[in-house]
Amino acid sequence: MKTIKLGTSTLEVPVVAVGCMRINSLDSKQAEQFVQTSLELGANFFDHADIYGGGKCEEIFAEAIHMNDDIREKIILQSKCGIRKGMFDFSKEHILQSVDHILKRLKTDYLDILLLHRPDALVEPEEVAEAFDLLESTGKVRHFGVSNQNPMQIQLLKKYVKQPIVANQLQLSITNANMISNGINVNMANESAVNRDGSILDFCRLHDITVQPWSPFQYGFFEGVFLDNDKFPVLNEKINEIAAKYEVSNTTIAIAWLLRHPACMQPVTGTMNIERLQDCIKAGDIYLTREEWYEIYRAAGNILP
Repeated sequence: MKTIKLGTSTLEVPVVAVGCMRINSLDSKQAEQFVQTSLELGANFFDHADIYGGGKCEEIFAEAIHMNDDIREKIILQSKCGIRKGMFDFSKEHILQSVDHILKRLKTDYLDILLLHRPDALVEPEEVAEAFDLLESTGKVRHFGVSNQNPMQIQLLKKYVKQPIVANQLQLSITNANMISNGINVNMANESAVNRDGSILDFCRLHDITVQPWSPFQYGFFEGVFLDNDKFPVLNEKINEIAAKYEVSNTTIAIAWLLRHPACMQPVTGTMNIERLQDCIKAGDIYLTREEWYEIYRAAGNILP
């Protein structure tokens, strides 16, 4: 599979990450088949979080992949921490404790990447810096990033944290594209011009932070997928037209739309369907034309000034 460099690190990662949030919906045999097929397809980047399945998803993954030293060298593991019941917590104590639990569940000695999950309003960046230093010095985490953070929140962390922020996981899809739309509708008095994220996309590009789009097929906040959805007839007609041209599925085109953006994004899939994962991976071989990209953008109801 095509790879990109993750942020400013030397880590080469597949352009499509395998999200494991729903792996607890599979039985043990299905989970093993899914993980092994992912590896055969070159999709060796697995995204986790300590809250997925209450930690169960990490345990299921470790069993499914038959974690051992040989396997560990062949995969890239990313997990997230910071979400607790009724609160967010970036305290030093919680970060360190979370990582220890993540490593135990994944049956590994280290994470390739740790992301801070959802901004904590009570964050004390000095504590985050201390936690990152300890995790790096002990070899428990090799690279660090964030999720759902805006430029000022990242800048605040960077004032104290010496490790590079290599990734920012953000909700982005054809139908949830405000971070793109507000950059197109600059100085316009319309809804698309509203800057809700502090120009995070441009910020990440300026600072070589890899954007990892999550829920690349969702509209709204987990309201459903837009593909083959009667709510989006124009969009699906356009996607299907372009999919037919390239002789691929509509799933492939939806991911290819994200990969066409020059920010060199790494979409995170959520599917547990092997066929659909294969379709997502095929997107790495599709390079949409500028005309096709904008046609899909407009077909989703996004406007050009």
